[in-house]
Amino acid sequence: MKLRYFIPFFDSSSQDWALEARLLRWLTFLWLTIGLAVMFSASYAVSDARFDDGLHYFKIQLIWISLGLIGFNILVHNPLKFALRIASWVVFFLLGLLLLTHIPGLGINTNGATRWLAIGSLGIQPSELIKPFLVLQGARIFGQWSQLTWRVRLTWLGVFCLVLVGILLQPNLSTTALCGMMLWLIALAAGLPYRYLFGAAGTGLMAAIVSVSIKSYQRRRLISFLNPWKDPDGDGYQLIQSLLAIGSGGLTGTGFGLSQQKLFYLPIQDTDFIFAVFAEEFGFLGCMLLFLMLVVFATLALRVAVKTVHPVNRLVAIGVMVLIVGQSLLNIGVATGALPTTGLPFPLISYGGSSMISSLLTVGLLVRVARESSGAEVVQISGRVVGSGE
Repeated sequence: MKLRYFIPFFDSSSQDWALEARLLRWLTFLWLTIGLAVMFSASYAVSDARFDDGLHYFKIQLIWISLGLIGFNILVHNPLKFALRIASWVVFFLLGLLLLTHIPGLGINTNGATRWLAIGSLGIQPSELIKPFLVLQGARIFGQWSQLTWRVRLTWLGVFCLVLVGILLQPNLSTTALCGMMLWLIALAAGLPYRYLFGAAGTGLMAAIVSVSIKSYQRRRLISFLNPWKDPDGDGYQLIQSLLAIGSGGLTGTGFGLSQQKLFYLPIQDTDFIFAVFAEEFGFLGCMLLFLMLVVFATLALRVAVKTVHPVNRLVAIGVMVLIVGQSLLNIGVATGALPTTGLPFPLISYGGSSMISSLLTVGLLVRVARESSGAEVVQISGRVVGSGE
């Protein structure tokens, strides 16, 4: 393995990449830097109180980022066809881990949900790690839909449904909805018949309604989202503290590290509600710059999708855009009270190893597609027109 896989910031080969690939690479590093700074600020007080070391979470996050960047660079420097080849096997493996979270004694119950699996002293979240491979396999299946037999089609539709049901039963309605929408939009972009798409959308909506109907805490969250001040010390407490943090930021924010709500008022401020800390410290203007970064990322992803001639690669680019930008907007929507309170981390910003590695792998897929989309530029040599490979 080449040294450049371990030192991605100093990868000299990137100067020969397509413009979109280079811009996405540096945008990822900028996003990571902002996220690391915000996570440091959001976690310092809690980390100091719990471990007598304000840098505890920060140092662990550095380890996860390092591991994620290795995976990012491996994907960036290898043809996408290799990742597509192993995607099905990884989906089955992670599906197995996902189902293990439902076995008592193996799954770690946190805040009423068993989303984590203990492996030695480490805890991993299969529902996060499976996301980039769902993008790959979804693009592979829907991008080659007309070439597949009905047996293969139904088999993979069943696998996708099993993944979504496994996540929903943890319970994790937000991640289920995100993955379901991502697969649905990939299928829509692939040109599947509308009768299949509307049928899938209707089934997903019914599953969400049933889940909310039988899960009392999901109903309480929905009610508290509509009127958090009805129960300010109970189900509405988290959203109220988040809104207070965002409102306190004003136009320019209180300043880096000067958030007050993170000081044991706002729960899980370094993960699901980290945007509230960001908004308090950097204000409305900082939030607008963060939105601008999301717009730039989405625009670059769409340019990559439009430029690539390979249908599967195009669907991978679309899936990555939906996953990264969609999850970011869902996280912001929860923190601002525009959506019901739910546990969904902010990609490349929130604390967490599974989320960080998954996000970096997902973005790595997009950078790889960007590199391959410009791999057949036409150049003129000695009066002949030839194709130039990457």
